[in-house]
Amino acid sequence: MNLYLQEIPASQRAPKAIQETPAPGQDPLIASGLQKQQYVGIIGLAIALIAAVGFFSRRVEYAIAFAVILSIALITFLLLI
Repeated sequence: MNLYLQEIPASQRAPKAIQETPAPGQDPLIASGLQKQQYVGIIGLAIALIAAVGFFSRRVEYAIAFAVILSIALITFLLLI
């Protein structure tokens, strides 16, 4: 089997050092403008869930509300330490 060996020009060779392209000011793949809308939607869904559960049982609604408030208090307490 004959293999024809051809010299690869220097411009087509792999570079010996990794060249990093500079990062642009804002990444186009991250939708940072939608974060506030997402948070509002999540909070709205949580309130709707508590209201739907409360429609069937007041005790369960109070338990869920208490758990959410206690969780928020603990998270803020641990973040501020």
